[in-house]
Amino acid sequence: MSEPKGPISDIVTMDATALSKAIHSRKVSCVEVMDAYLDHIDALNSQVNAIVALQPRADLRVQARERDAQLSRGQSMGPLHGFPHAVKDLQAVKGMRMTSGSPILKNFVPGADSLMVERLRSAGAIFIGKTNTPEFGLGSHTYNPVYGATRNAYDPTVSAGGSSGGAAVALALRMLPVADGSDYGGSLRNPAGWNAVYGLRPSIGRVPNDMRDGWLPSMGVNGPMARNVTDLALLLSVQAGFDPRLPLSLDGDGSVFQASLEKSFKGKRIAWGGDFNGHAPCEPAVMEVCRKAAQTFETLGCIVADALPAFDFEALWEATIRLRGWQQGSALLAYYRDPALRGLLKPEAVFEIETGLRQSAYEITAASVLRTVWTQTLRRFFQSYDFLILPTAQVFPFELNLHWPQEISGRKMQTYHEWMKGTLFVSMSGCPALAAPAGFSDQGLPIGIQIIAPNRQELSCLQLAHAYESALDPEYHRPPALLNRR
Repeated sequence: MSEPKGPISDIVTMDATALSKAIHSRKVSCVEVMDAYLDHIDALNSQVNAIVALQPRADLRVQARERDAQLSRGQSMGPLHGFPHAVKDLQAVKGMRMTSGSPILKNFVPGADSLMVERLRSAGAIFIGKTNTPEFGLGSHTYNPVYGATRNAYDPTVSAGGSSGGAAVALALRMLPVADGSDYGGSLRNPAGWNAVYGLRPSIGRVPNDMRDGWLPSMGVNGPMARNVTDLALLLSVQAGFDPRLPLSLDGDGSVFQASLEKSFKGKRIAWGGDFNGHAPCEPAVMEVCRKAAQTFETLGCIVADALPAFDFEALWEATIRLRGWQQGSALLAYYRDPALRGLLKPEAVFEIETGLRQSAYEITAASVLRTVWTQTLRRFFQSYDFLILPTAQVFPFELNLHWPQEISGRKMQTYHEWMKGTLFVSMSGCPALAAPAGFSDQGLPIGIQIIAPNRQELSCLQLAHAYESALDPEYHRPPALLNRR
């Protein structure tokens, strides 16, 4: 298809909250919104490969007309009414191919929506396709043998991050109003930081997640991604809430996240945790940019200090590897045991499965107990500090053809995910963590910070991030060059 000519439509540059209001006030039609986004995707997506399994335009326009007809009858499905939405390719959308980035599932078409997709559909979203992800979501670099690699919105020669890389790039380039992501060890936070957008890893149970085992849940969670904090809260209000099918989902609904995010943070104590005292080594420039971003909180009246709870972080890393191997490997074990399919699994998947297979139930329990000790340690830390600030990744975006960094600041990485220790340690705590832009390297590559609050305090994360966003230099939100060229 030929590239659309002319300037970018005002519709795709509109914030999601403003777009929802414009749709509901009939200032723009759902068909106009759909056409604007599909034209924009046609112009940019081939350069970054963020959105995959794109659905036929004619079918999508029919659905958009149906949304317009509903509004003409005074019927609104919810805040996402008429929104074009691409779901991360780890989530099931009825009738739409779901590959999870694996050749094993390249032709799999689910017969029902996942629980989260149910909520997005009920709120009025129209599913235009999927966002790209690494194979089975493993690794913070989005590439797979089904769809290929997703390129960074700011520099197509480097990684988009992952595993929600397609979602982050689509947001940064205005190809989606909002996006869903998922996060085990940084899969939502890393790509948000590397594409200068926002993402929230919520507490476990805040956004119910389809699981084979409802009583021993994974550390993986679903969460919102957006171009700004207000839009982040908008999507979380749709995603969050109790579901009786998942007994460990948290009580209440998402309405609390529709309230005003305005709040004073004068006198609040902010801890800058940096590189976990060298246990999560970072590139020096990452530390420099993120430390400077942490100082922004001082302009809000906060007290910022270098602080981190004392803990045996090497023991915590060992427990992280054990629990991740058990949890991630369990879902893939059937493929590993099938001789016809094992060879189709990438090495990182085999690593997780075999890590799980080597362990006894007692060893897994011991790792979970250590995780609990870490959670309690951080809980006590939050009695002295209100928030903890860390980088969203230990390195800036690396070259597209590199599987993962082999060395950081002179330290050899022993596993494919060791370069994400700083986010995995947060996952182990269970605390909510919000990724926000921190700035750029001298080469123009983005990085972010994590705003971490006590367990179940997502609203506090959103409120502080909203204040931080308002205090940021506009340079931190500069658009990707690809947008400027359009």
